[in-house]
Amino acid sequence: MGNIYDGAFRTILNDCRKFILPVINEIFGEEYTGSEKIEFFPNEHFLDQQDEADKERITDTNFRICGKTVKKYHLECESSLPDGKITIRLFEYDAQIALDEGEVTEETLTVTFPNTAVLYLRTYKRTPDKMKYVIVTPGGTVEYDVPIMKVQMYSLEDIFEKGLLLLIPFYIFSHEKDFSEYNSNEQKLEELKAEYRDILERLEGLERQGDIGAFDKRTIIELSGDVIREIAQKYENVQKGVGDIMGGALIETEARTILNQGKSQGINETKKKTALRMLQDGELPIDKIAKYAELDVEDVEQLAGVHMV
Repeated sequence: MGNIYDGAFRTILNDCRKFILPVINEIFGEEYTGSEKIEFFPNEHFLDQQDEADKERITDTNFRICGKTVKKYHLECESSLPDGKITIRLFEYDAQIALDEGEVTEETLTVTFPNTAVLYLRTYKRTPDKMKYVIVTPGGTVEYDVPIMKVQMYSLEDIFEKGLLLLIPFYIFSHEKDFSEYNSNEQKLEELKAEYRDILERLEGLERQGDIGAFDKRTIIELSGDVIREIAQKYENVQKGVGDIMGGALIETEARTILNQGKSQGINETKKKTALRMLQDGELPIDKIAKYAELDVEDVEQLAGVHMV
């Protein structure tokens, strides 16, 4: 999958965490309400390789949700044709995630595999409805399904009714097969542009109602623009027509410059909120938090002293 799509997926998951829960509910049939705590873990894993250097594997996202119970999840985003290699890679990730938190008690190793799912941005005839692991052990055979979410199967009505806002940056994939027609037919292109104006109006309404924040809306807009520019590279009219709508909205609302390019006060406040979340998670030392939040160590220490007493 292109780095743009991969980056967009990771960004919206990490920056807009509350968008994760409706997707998990949809895929796994859970009933998370939005009050649960989400804790992310490092995406980098090293797989032991006999007689050769360890391989580094980077998952799209690895987290746990702490509600009435604690469950681990692993989500991957794919746009390529299913070829069997994806399933192998998923299992490698899952095994390493399980080992990372494995517990040994009196020479008994206990490992917990995450709940894993794949979001397919493109749907082909060969795209299955699910994958499956079958693990044959001396103690018996274990098998379970790995569900697949086919992003192209969700209409705008589905996305907004179910709160699947995480899918919006990838909604353009549902129109990919018609890019050639949109590029040469101005009326058809206007219909596509109208859909994206509708998306912006709906997001604006959700912000007014307090269902999403300004930063959430701006992140969706920015990432949607990034994906559109990437996927429509060969279709200038599509790229310009739809891209300009999202780009115009992005300029007006400052988009992700709240974090790294906008007004100084807005940037600093957002960085401090980010650092405070990491402090509350308790997973990283202060120097790492300062690095990732782009703050001075002294600033993070002050936050810790004020809010973590």
